Amino acid sequence: MRLPARRIATSALCATLLLGVTGPAAVAADSASAPEHTHAASRAPVPDADELLGQVESLGDLGGVLVPVADLLTAVLKADDGQLPHSQAAKLSTSVQDAIDHATATATAPAVTGAAPQSSPLPQASTLPAPVENDAELPEDLAAEALTALEKSTEELLKAVTSGDAAQVTPAVNGVVAGVVNAVAATLVGSRLPAPDLAGLPSLPKAP
Repeated sequence: MRLPARRIATSALCATLLLGVTGPAAVAADSASAPEHTHAASRAPVPDADELLGQVESLGDLGGVLVPVADLLTAVLKADDGQLPHSQAAKLSTSVQDAIDHATATATAPAVTGAAPQSSPLPQASTLPAPVENDAELPEDLAAEALTALEKSTEELLKAVTSGDAAQVTPAVNGVVAGVVNAVAATLVGSRLPAPDLAGLPSLPKAP
């Protein structure tokens, strides 16, 4: 028995529409599951992640200190006779103090202990030399001590820039600059950062 041509055409149209709806949906479902598999496969930890993260955090905290200190020094050196209004000095001082407090808290935080370190598949770069032959001779809180000294030097600067005596400003500025250099050096050495390898840089001095 022959089916009417109209019924055959209608059935074919329905089948086509059904495939048009379910086909892309199935493909979309497969595509959606692909990133999940990729994401799951990418959850493996990066080799030496903990050590590298500590170095990055040390640099970040150091940068957080340098910016407000530089803002303070810039404001002082651009002011008439190096004197600042008390309100401006207080605002700049708060920014510096907050940054130093944060960096100090990080520097004095106990190291996270975990499983025994495994050999890394990555090539090991040389690290910045310590000012002594044996790293064990370094003070444990070297960076924290440098930040404390920097804090004291900024306090002296704030007194000078609100004293009305321009002669006090230059020595106080020099003290802050020296404190910043000490904080940078203590952070670089204490964080075991890789030694610089830029062509043209002079060789680093060795401990006597």
